[in-house]
Amino acid sequence: MVALLGLTTLGAAIHEPVLIPSLAASAAVVHAAPATPAAQPRSVLLGHLIGAGAGYAALACGQSGPWAAAAVGAVTFAVIGLLRVSHAPACATGVIVVLQAPHPAHFVPLLAGAAVVLVLLQHLASRLVRGQERYPARWW
Repeated sequence: MVALLGLTTLGAAIHEPVLIPSLAASAAVVHAAPATPAAQPRSVLLGHLIGAGAGYAALACGQSGPWAAAAVGAVTFAVIGLLRVSHAPACATGVIVVLQAPHPAHFVPLLAGAAVVLVLLQHLASRLVRGQERYPARWW
């Protein structure tokens, strides 16, 4: 998958872990089901930012550990559903934040940038690879 290779290459170039585990799952969704609502750029980008926000909200309330991570995953799932930006891998982003507590000033820009790169690389690949379904079905 072009998007995973692109994220790995970008991470190596800037010496940062850009291939966040939940983005690997996003790459699979975007590649395997590019026309679904969950694969559209709006869902990918907002979903991950909502997941990260839920994780940081839990940490701000002094909550961490597996129970908090499970709660954040559930809250993320509920919020992205209500906002109609369902993207299941985003739930894992919130879990990662709660369990690893990455510094937000560092993690959030990497997450957002990597999600944008993922979307753009899939868009490019869908134009260059013969027989691949066009991505995205809609930009927002």
